[in-house]
Amino acid sequence: MFSDNENDRNNASIIPDQSKNKNLTLLVYLLQALGFLTGGLTAIAALVINYIKRDEVSDSWLEGHFRWQVNTFWYGLLWTILAWLSWLILLGWLSAAVVTIWLIYRIVKGAIHLNDDKPIIF
Repeated sequence: MFSDNENDRNNASIIPDQSKNKNLTLLVYLLQALGFLTGGLTAIAALVINYIKRDEVSDSWLEGHFRWQVNTFWYGLLWTILAWLSWLILLGWLSAAVVTIWLIYRIVKGAIHLNDDKPIIF
């Protein structure tokens, strides 16, 4: 039989280091936030990270954060395109403001839950 210390070491080798993935998840939130200053380029980089690393967070409490981040990007892009199109009827400023507030809310809410080590709930 294994002692408790041996079991802990064996389990630690099976479970990936989630602190590394938590830092990566925080990086994605930061890149999304910087997207407001870079014209969305860092948000695209964040999306690429989400897709490349999603298998590493599968079945962990961070998986919901990754889905949240991906959905924030794609829905944000959709609403941004619709806001730009609505400029044609002079309501674009209102819809663009709503989209910006929605994006900021999702980035901040996700980062707060991540900081508190909580999964994100849709």
